[in-house]
Amino acid sequence: MGFGDLKSPAGLQVLNDYLADKSYIEGYVPSQADVAVFEAVSGPPPADLCHALRWYNHIKSYEKEKASLPGVKKALGRYGPANVEDTTESGATDSKDDDDIDLFGSDDEEESEEAKRLREERLAQYESKKAKKPALVAKSSILLDVKPWDDETDMAKLEECVRSIQADGLVWGSSKLVPVGYGIKKLQIQCVVEDDKVGTDMLEEQITAFDEYVQSMDVAAFNKI
Repeated sequence: MGFGDLKSPAGLQVLNDYLADKSYIEGYVPSQADVAVFEAVSGPPPADLCHALRWYNHIKSYEKEKASLPGVKKALGRYGPANVEDTTESGATDSKDDDDIDLFGSDDEEESEEAKRLREERLAQYESKKAKKPALVAKSSILLDVKPWDDETDMAKLEECVRSIQADGLVWGSSKLVPVGYGIKKLQIQCVVEDDKVGTDMLEEQITAFDEYVQSMDVAAFNKI
């Protein structure tokens, strides 16, 4: 197997013919096979080798990510048409020098069945953990001022009404009565909300609906958690 000398026009022609009906050297996604062949090519193929040039430019776009591409880099002669021998001068040397690019640090030219199974298990475990990782939920801590009509308003009943408001993403916290003047006290109450489920407009609408006790509601403090 191989492409001949990939630093020569003949080798590049073999590569171009090989990629005529393929997007990658192996499989359907960029891999270490593409990295190995890419590094053996001295530069962009000429424009008349359109398949090789298209492949070269595409793999070049992964320059910063090539170490994370899947697969195990093999000797250059392990890729390409079966009836062509690899004669690229630096093929074996380049492959050896770049062993650290191997996703799992393998020094073997060929991946054993056991190594392949372990690699696939690790990838599956990683994907599973990634899928199960909970999404970040945006929350806010809100301090509300709830004002009564006068000093005769039953503040215990007013707080009971406020706390009776229940919603997914809403948790009531501590509260206290704060004097505002003329014997009148306002209810200052803390709550934590999930931003995409509960907003201050909804809280105001529901709290002021208890108009027998509540004159108005204001947001005293609003902090992202």
